[in-house]
Amino acid sequence: MSWTKALGPLVALAAALLCWGSPAWAQMYRWTDDQGAAHYSQGLDSVPERYRSRAQFLAYPELPAAAPAATSSSPEASKATRITFTPGKPIMVTARVNGSGSVQLMLDTGASVTVINPRVLAGLGIGVRDSLRGSVKGATGTANVLFVPVQSIEVGTARSGPLRVAAHDIEFG
Repeated sequence: MSWTKALGPLVALAAALLCWGSPAWAQMYRWTDDQGAAHYSQGLDSVPERYRSRAQFLAYPELPAAAPAATSSSPEASKATRITFTPGKPIMVTARVNGSGSVQLMLDTGASVTVINPRVLAGLGIGVRDSLRGSVKGATGTANVLFVPVQSIEVGTARSGPLRVAAHDIEFG
């Protein structure tokens, strides 16, 4: 057997390992511009170069230890979350925040931060005590917001958290 034939499976294995997904943790940084305004960016590379040396990494608390998973024969336990939508219209999902009441949120597949109306957060009993002031920049401009810590957001069987969400009243239309 030639050495090129022997390398074939090894090359395939190396390619598979390179493509193997690993958990992606959002690295959030807080930085202050020359005017004293606080900004939050996802990833150090998204902080303007002249502010990178002063950017502060925001560490999120570790998730609480999960209770042992109950064995379930329910077919729902092993299914992925399926979101139906009409092309050209907003994608609306029902979400649970911090395991409590359900809310309707618009799913923006290109957003870098989750935005929830402050009245919705208040209605769920989520206070702003540990919030951070900052701004978000989008296609329509910049807005001052509070980044509010939440333990979890769930849509179907998908779950994310803990994380900070931007409390901001976005108008549709």
